[in-house]
Amino acid sequence: MKLIIQIPCFNEAQQLPGTLAELPRAVEGFDVVEWLIVDDGSTDETIAVARAHGVDHLVRLTNHKGLATGFQAGIDTALKLGADVIVNTDADNQYYGPDVARLVRPILEGRADMVVGDREVTGVEHFSPLKKALQRLGSWVVRRASATSVPDTTSGFRAYNREAALQMAVVSTFTYTLETIIQAGRLLVAVDHVPIRTNPTTRESRLFPSMGAYVRRNALSIFRIYAQYEPLRIFWSLAALIGLASLGVWIRFTVAYAEGNGKGHVQSLILGAVLFIAAVVLWALGVIGDLLAAQRVMTQRTFERVRRIELELGVAPSHYEPREAGERQPAGGVARGQPGDATGARAGPAGQAHEPREQEAVRL
Repeated sequence: MKLIIQIPCFNEAQQLPGTLAELPRAVEGFDVVEWLIVDDGSTDETIAVARAHGVDHLVRLTNHKGLATGFQAGIDTALKLGADVIVNTDADNQYYGPDVARLVRPILEGRADMVVGDREVTGVEHFSPLKKALQRLGSWVVRRASATSVPDTTSGFRAYNREAALQMAVVSTFTYTLETIIQAGRLLVAVDHVPIRTNPTTRESRLFPSMGAYVRRNALSIFRIYAQYEPLRIFWSLAALIGLASLGVWIRFTVAYAEGNGKGHVQSLILGAVLFIAAVVLWALGVIGDLLAAQRVMTQRTFERVRRIELELGVAPSHYEPREAGERQPAGGVARGQPGDATGARAGPAGQAHEPREQEAVRL
């Protein structure tokens, strides 16, 4: 059994040593524990720091693409490196590293395919009351959309088994946290959550320059994702509200007309017509969105099968850098030029092995 802990990074040279120092090198239930850094176009010494601290694997994106893209690149690479379980954590040392063992336990026990760490945000001291309220509101919306019971949907400390990781396809370019939970709730993925601990904050979040930006971006992300997966509910609800408003305006005109004052309320007749047309358009958008949602399901299933074919064929990870000549090989690693399963050629669903093939195993 192989566990890979992936860390998306963007200019994290200062924070990365503390994060790596807390991560385990051995976890009960796994034969191998490896670290994977996804460098999202950093311009500082993030890569050099990662190499100096013995990181096993490195995915190096050419320029800055954002957290969601980095997460997806890490998942793809970890699967091709033969991971049976993938843990994602942040580079800013927000999450308590030793809780990795707590996070993967439901997967090892066969109770879950995906586990989200619950920070229990009401007790996090450095979260403002407004941020806590927004976290609870956002989590409630995502729970409704995903039919799950995850209390902390924005937590980036989470674990996926191989089957869950194969089915994840992040579309958003901003955040993966909300979308992957909604996807999991609608796929053949059992979702669980466990309480985790957090470390004292060392710097402000780079995702949100201000509380206003946090509210705006999260609200937009929640609406966009909810509209993608529940288009009928969103657009038909809006159509019903606007339709009722148009009906109210028409009733007002009808009453005025019955009283012999219809000429003075022609504007109400026009407004009611405009609102009614808007309601019809929203109703049609709901139907179109529902058809697109069905198409999205088919596309996602195709994507999953392409991933399985790539793993079967031993396709090498994208943007994956091999270990430089003369670098120290991490304990338990595979040396360059030796046959092995680093490209995932021997890895199958749920970590089942296939017949070995001639593949060059490259590691950072």
